Amino acid sequence: MKKIITYIKESYNELVYKVSWPTRSELSSSAVVVMFASLIIAALIFLIDTGFESVMRFIYEKIF
Repeated sequence: MKKIITYIKESYNELVYKVSWPTRSELSSSAVVVMFASLIIAALIFLIDTGFESVMRFIYEKIF
């Protein structure tokens, strides 16, 4: 039980005194970067999926 309490105290001290938290502006700019990166990746996946669908339709139309 003593190990658990020591672990919780050390974790709390690390979070309070050793972690550097981002400012509101840093957090906002990071969120914008993540949002745009997610949109770009989603668009790329959409294009790849659409292309794959077209290829598969072409193959199935020739076979069947």
